[in-house]
Amino acid sequence: MPRSRLAWAYLIGVVLIWGLGEWVGERTVYTLLLAYTPPLVWLLPAPLVLAWCLWRRRRLGPALLGALLAAWGAGLFHWNFQRGGDLRVLTYNVRSGTQTTPERLAGAINAADADLVLLQEANFARPEFHAQLVSLLPGYSVTRAAEVTTLSRLPLQDVQRYDLPLNRREVLLTRVSWQGEPLNVVNAHLGTVMLSSLLSGDLERVRHTRNARAAQIQVLLDLAARAQGPLLLGGDLNTPPRGQVYRQLRAAYGPDAHGRAGRGPGWTFPSLKLRIDHQMSRELRAVRTRVLPDAGSDHLPLLVEYR
Repeated sequence: MPRSRLAWAYLIGVVLIWGLGEWVGERTVYTLLLAYTPPLVWLLPAPLVLAWCLWRRRRLGPALLGALLAAWGAGLFHWNFQRGGDLRVLTYNVRSGTQTTPERLAGAINAADADLVLLQEANFARPEFHAQLVSLLPGYSVTRAAEVTTLSRLPLQDVQRYDLPLNRREVLLTRVSWQGEPLNVVNAHLGTVMLSSLLSGDLERVRHTRNARAAQIQVLLDLAARAQGPLLLGGDLNTPPRGQVYRQLRAAYGPDAHGRAGRGPGWTFPSLKLRIDHQMSRELRAVRTRVLPDAGSDHLPLLVEYR
């Protein structure tokens, strides 16, 4: 039976898209688009290609392999053994509290029973929101920097704040005591690469936001290089789990918690089916990672347990 050119074209296309997005990534505007496009996009043609092969009685092998590779790249086959941990860390972009209430957000945090809570976009739109939220979370110490907030049930040792270039955000470094040893906790919210500007042909804005993010990432890399002992990075990093930036952060801070202890695609930004909120750790081992139900934001909470 003759081979299907369409099936082979789809398979080769999937391999090229993932290869360029992963290994070239942010170096060019167009490979950046490949890296940051929702991975399910590359799976969408699979049913049509498979149906075409069946109708034309072509070989299904290349089309099926392309579909499986796209599904694997989208994280649909991701599965890890999980067990309970000794340290629970929650990361959550709360969108300035515009879609929730202090009571609902506090209920979600208390239900997670996290030792550390890393909030982004915690510059709440209503002035009274922060005070009401803290009053509903007894037992937590609270530290803030620009629009990120870290809550800890662990003893606090030190707090440092660092500017993120070319925006109004800051990185919050909190040093706490866990099991008698210092633990460095970095809470960060990186800027977004404005890929939507491609629709209007504004490549300069795309490059500007990409370069701004590169400068912000350098701040995180410098922090990791100086940190001594166990280190944890958490937050809305606006970075999917592929590309150069992701590999740089993983090399500096350690394995991605979801990659090591998660199941399924782990989408934390459900409207685009993307995983852009992460936790990475050095000298800690993630043993269970879960994306929790919506508590009133465009992101979902990410809870990780460590041993």
